[in-house]
Amino acid sequence: MEVRNLEKSYQDEDVATHVLNGLNLKINKGEFAAIMGPSGSGKSTLLHILGFLDPPTGGEYIFNDRNASEYSEEEVAKVRNEKLGFVFQSFNLLPRTAVLENVKLPLVYSSVKEELWDGMARKAIESVGLSHRLDFEPSQLSGGEKQRVAIARALVNNPDVIFADEPTGNLDSKSGEIVMGIIQKLHDEMGHTVILITHEAYTAEYAERIIKLRDGRIESDVKVGNRRIGEKFIK
Repeated sequence: MEVRNLEKSYQDEDVATHVLNGLNLKINKGEFAAIMGPSGSGKSTLLHILGFLDPPTGGEYIFNDRNASEYSEEEVAKVRNEKLGFVFQSFNLLPRTAVLENVKLPLVYSSVKEELWDGMARKAIESVGLSHRLDFEPSQLSGGEKQRVAIARALVNNPDVIFADEPTGNLDSKSGEIVMGIIQKLHDEMGHTVILITHEAYTAEYAERIIKLRDGRIESDVKVGNRRIGEKFIK
């Protein structure tokens, strides 16, 4: 994915707020990149554009060698469902719904045959170490377990790209390390492209590349020499 001279602004009555200002960035298939910056730097706005959740107001976004503006609404929906997985700080799990059913949710909107849903969801749940929590509801899980369910849900369609927006923001340090270990594994062992949004330096150090934004522009873009290694989950 690549952005060229990317612009994003929001209009409030007669006042325009510029969030991204001529940003240029390329992320290659299979990379693990962390995008950092203070509040208001544009990092979440950039994620929303890369994830086809919000269009830019200027410049270009190229996804899989094709300009995002050329995708139809149906094609955008298909890309979001099949090519992209999202993990958010607030988990966004359905309450009073078992782990297995939460993880199945993206499959409901996919072209995958229904008889395959159960097996695919169980495999994704196993990959984050929660097979013993299949029938639990979110209220019965710890914060770290909820985020692991959210990761399993993002994985269930085997997407090319995982977007993780402040995935450890609501977790204690121990749970955060386990979650980051799982995300790191998705990249190192399973080959997913991972784009991590964070304001925490120690979280960014799990990535192999750190991109820092300030005032909607890239302040620095460096490869990480010695990456932090996440802890394995404990069943």
